[in-house]
Amino acid sequence: MTALTTSIRPRIGAGFRMQWEPAQNCHVLLYPEGMVKLNGSAGEIMLRCDGERSIEAIVGELELAFNAKGLGPEVLSFVEIAGKQKWLTWE
Repeated sequence: MTALTTSIRPRIGAGFRMQWEPAQNCHVLLYPEGMVKLNGSAGEIMLRCDGERSIEAIVGELELAFNAKGLGPEVLSFVEIAGKQKWLTWE
């Protein structure tokens, strides 16, 4: 895995699948051994991690969608943690 920069294009890791879970009223990340319940912010970030969008683009979309500024550090931090958990991957 290459170093984390705003130009990387994260995507859902192999063996994981994301979906909306009505019973939980949130997005979840499914994998063979179980499920990770995502909070609202994590779900919004993960939805945009399609391997096409860069972190910079994801931050821009989130700031526009939620009328917020300065989300970059939080998004980078989440992507780093998700990468360590193998939820996200990038090259």
